[in-house]
Amino acid sequence: MTNAISVVGLRKAYGDHTVLDGIDIQVPAGTIFSLLGPNGAGKTTTVNILTTLIRADAGDVAIMGQREPDAIRAAIGVTGQFSAVDNLLTAEENLILMADLHHLGRRAGRRVAADLLERFDLVAAARKTAATFSGGMRRRLDLAMTLVGGPRLIFLDEPTTGLDPRSRRGMWEIIRDLVRQGTTVFLTTQYLEEADQLADRIAVLNGGRLVAEGTADELKRMIPGGHVRLRFADARGLESAAYALGAAQRDDLALHVPSDGSLRSVKALLDRLDDESIEVEQLSIHTPDLDDVFLALTDKEPAR
Repeated sequence: MTNAISVVGLRKAYGDHTVLDGIDIQVPAGTIFSLLGPNGAGKTTTVNILTTLIRADAGDVAIMGQREPDAIRAAIGVTGQFSAVDNLLTAEENLILMADLHHLGRRAGRRVAADLLERFDLVAAARKTAATFSGGMRRRLDLAMTLVGGPRLIFLDEPTTGLDPRSRRGMWEIIRDLVRQGTTVFLTTQYLEEADQLADRIAVLNGGRLVAEGTADELKRMIPGGHVRLRFADARGLESAAYALGAAQRDDLALHVPSDGSLRSVKALLDRLDDESIEVEQLSIHTPDLDDVFLALTDKEPAR
């Protein structure tokens, strides 16, 4: 699989303040990559460099195999934190305006606009001004406008900020559908559940450096606190297991056994119980969530 984004040694400073201190990012085509980090960590600067809005001080950046700004802009779409929707225009007019900016031609532009209105469930609102839209409708239109030029790579910067849970989940499904059709997505978000639900890989940026990268499950296993909860039918089973397993916290008729949650560690635990002929009534695996990862790997105070 080829990389949609390849970044090596990316650096950026403003005066004496280093914003990015030599970061490396590889994003395979057709995947969702999420960049997490506290305010001031360098997320927006990274996106601005990758989308050619600002220049890096050092490092190599290849976007869809391109290194020249004009070629990169032709291959990407950007949906920022703040909507690009014109409130005075209708949904259809906003899309046709974007088609004109992409020089699609009148007939092709109207065809693309009609397709996107249907795809994003905006047909009923096509002739209504965007000022009357809900937050969810506005974000759907904003993303639809990003897709007018057919970009193979989309940067989504805080795409669901301000949306209610139903609208947020609707946007998640739209993003998943884009990826199923071959689009690559670079996502920044403050909603850790969003990254957990969507991203194939996640990187954590702190103080201008990448401090961790992996799948959501891999990142969770890096943080202490994971355990397997074993519940027993009676106190006798509990005592037998406690003696066999040693250090484990008790909770009524249950034991909390430290574990990274991996298949290998859980299998080893079950094999040990089986060797001792100890029956378990119920087993559940508990691992730290991305909130725990974020708090453990990032500064407590935002960078200034």
